[in-house]
Amino acid sequence: MKTAVSTTKSTTWSLVFSDFKEITKARLAVSVVFSSLAGYLLAPTSFNLVSLLLLAFGGYCMVGASNAFNQIIERDLDALMNRTKNRPIPSGRMSVNKALVIAVSLTVLGVASLYYLNAKTAMFGAISIFLYTSVYTPLKTKTPLAVFVGAFPGAIPFMLGWVAANNEFGIEPGTLFMIQFFWQFPHFWALGWMLDEDYSKGGFKMLPTGKKDAGTALQIIMYTIWMILISIIPVFGITGQLVLSIPAAVIIFLMGLTMLFFAFRLYEKRDNPSARKLMLASVSYITLMQIVYVIDKFI
Repeated sequence: MKTAVSTTKSTTWSLVFSDFKEITKARLAVSVVFSSLAGYLLAPTSFNLVSLLLLAFGGYCMVGASNAFNQIIERDLDALMNRTKNRPIPSGRMSVNKALVIAVSLTVLGVASLYYLNAKTAMFGAISIFLYTSVYTPLKTKTPLAVFVGAFPGAIPFMLGWVAANNEFGIEPGTLFMIQFFWQFPHFWALGWMLDEDYSKGGFKMLPTGKKDAGTALQIIMYTIWMILISIIPVFGITGQLVLSIPAAVIIFLMGLTMLFFAFRLYEKRDNPSARKLMLASVSYITLMQIVYVIDKFI
């Protein structure tokens, strides 16, 4: 009997943990935290483990809160789409009130953690939540410009780490912001291309032209080019204390060209497999680019 009760409790906690990961979009949150930590390590300050842990915890809470609020707002639309109908709220595994408690608790914990680092970091974190939930989320069913608006909170994490370490906003965190800002367009439009049929069930307008056509593919190419150029700007010595060596710039440039190649393939073929390859290339690019930046600083 004890074994059966223990197994039931273990299963229950496993489901609770699984739903928590899903309501906060754990994989996305971890990738955002990674960007924040990379930005922190790039700042010209001494390493502080406590600050790094607070940034990681606060960053996860802020992203988790944004995603929880988003799923509360879009619960009826999520029920219409195959990729989201099994989320905790539309599936009935979690009540709206419980999700709201999670979202509010994570917001408070996140702001408090980031405020302990400095007020500017907490402010940018709070702005990120506000833009994501109050502007980006409602616009997704209104206009394709939602992706442009969503790129602002999405670009904050990389620069947030620098601000957390340095307690100032200038050309350096501004450059980190712009890199991740322009990266999001090819990334999310490739994702939107792949999921366009499913998105249409929820009424979401994610592609710039509203169609999987040459116009959308061309815009993906243009934003990828801007992303590549901005990613290597620090090599020219015009971004203050954010610097990049020539070898590192060459590596990042070549990685960007690889992503651009997949963007051209999408323009040529205009099919879902090509969009998927571009999306995966974009994920690899943003992670490897940040790793190269950090390694380049310390060698």
